[in-house]
Amino acid sequence: MGGNEREIKVWRYASPCGGLLIGDYEGKVCLCDWDLPLRAVQVVERVSRILDAECVEGKSPLIERVIAQLEEYFEGKRSEFDLPMVMAGSDFQQRVWRELQQIPYGEAISYLQLANRIGRPRAVRAVASACRANAMSIIIPCHRVVGGNGSLTGYAGGLDAKQFLLDLERENQ
Repeated sequence: MGGNEREIKVWRYASPCGGLLIGDYEGKVCLCDWDLPLRAVQVVERVSRILDAECVEGKSPLIERVIAQLEEYFEGKRSEFDLPMVMAGSDFQQRVWRELQQIPYGEAISYLQLANRIGRPRAVRAVASACRANAMSIIIPCHRVVGGNGSLTGYAGGLDAKQFLLDLERENQ
């Protein structure tokens, strides 16, 4: 590993709405993101750089736990995740991601509402950018953020996946 002792174990998981890459860094989830060609490379490189760790393919007990909780979520049996996490991002991004976790299951808010909730009403674009940088889709529910008029807006997993997740949550409230 070229002197770098730290590693991120990464495993692919086929969810009902698209493939996900799940990453375990020192017993904490650092990655649960869409396994799409350009997206996966960018996110994995960014998370690896921030954590100063190399990715290696493999499973771990934590990855098994993430998969079990994702399966419960997709079966409508889980509305919150109980996993140790490390959020690889700036202080601002982490603030946005913490606030995303406060959006109730089955509900959606706008980017402006999210910006207001973190006390930065003029930072709507920065908030949207932080949502786009979220490397833990579903676990940190950026799919619950929509356009000001309630329309679906960009989502790393694609709009079909976003609609799938919102519908799943509404049906299982």
